[in-house]
Amino acid sequence: MSDSGGGAAGYSTPGAPQYGGGGYGAPGQGYGGASYSAPAPPGGYSSGGGYGGSGGFSQGGVEDDNDAKKGGKKSIALQALNQNVLMWAGFFTFSLFVYFLLSGGDFSFLMTYGAMARLFGFGILNFKLFTSKRATGISAKSMQLYAVVFLCRLSSIFRHEGYLPYDKSGDWLYHLIEFGSLSFAVSALYACLVLFKDSYQPDGDKFGEMNVPPGYGAVYLAGPIFLVACLIHPNLNSDWFSDVAWTYSMYLESAALIPQLYMFQKQKNGVVDLLTAHFVAALGFGRVMEFSFWIYSYKELSSSNSSILPGYIAILAQFIQLVLMIDFFWYYFKAVKNATPLVLPSHAGSNMV
Repeated sequence: MSDSGGGAAGYSTPGAPQYGGGGYGAPGQGYGGASYSAPAPPGGYSSGGGYGGSGGFSQGGVEDDNDAKKGGKKSIALQALNQNVLMWAGFFTFSLFVYFLLSGGDFSFLMTYGAMARLFGFGILNFKLFTSKRATGISAKSMQLYAVVFLCRLSSIFRHEGYLPYDKSGDWLYHLIEFGSLSFAVSALYACLVLFKDSYQPDGDKFGEMNVPPGYGAVYLAGPIFLVACLIHPNLNSDWFSDVAWTYSMYLESAALIPQLYMFQKQKNGVVDLLTAHFVAALGFGRVMEFSFWIYSYKELSSSNSSILPGYIAILAQFIQLVLMIDFFWYYFKAVKNATPLVLPSHAGSNMV
């Protein structure tokens, strides 16, 4: 800080240029950053960072204030980064606990792991909604689609065991996770359309709104995918309704995030709330885990006539979703690394949807 008392270290004698009179500090190294003090009358301006007298202005003080502000911003950014790290560290720690307790090292645990990541993501979303009491930036269409995804999957796995993980997590934990995800999806949808509808942004959530009532654009994804699931599905449960329900949830989940990515693209400033970004990233991570499982197990998704076409479609649908999210993952990584808001450039949206 500059010497406001006009002491020798920062005082400029009229008519006599001084070197090393820059503010508080050793000669020649003023704290304000200047090493040369131009002539200045008493009470005038001293570029060396000190006061020439009462009422003088210190440039070093301004620079000190700027440094303090930068330091404060860095401190806030560091706190945000620590919170991000702790949040994900907690999830991974709990995942390891469940893995060692229930998986028995079975490869099918990747299915449970993917489901846990989805639950984690929707938990973050609900935390964001009910702490901020705002639904800004959230796509109600994606919430609608995910609610259908979890409902259909539960209707299949509660009645049959053909699509459950082989390890102990398939006995009860997988069901509990899917039920929790359904509850969170319905809760988020209710928050968007009822509790915090004043902050919901329907003008940005416009995916598919062509020749349908406002808010029903998701039908352009849900309808065609349902027809594909009815025509092409595996037969692991030997029950048409149960097999179609599970297949529909698998296919639809690969497209359920598209309205949310579309909404990101349509935001004018391109800024995505970091908690919302964590939500999407957790869903993407869950998809990576399931894709890793099915890339080695897709042949099990055979139809009643022994065709593995349903397996090929499941792999293709998941792969397309991951491709759509490549740009998002990159900018998400940069935002978390720098503890800054996630900003999607205008060109990024063209690769996301």
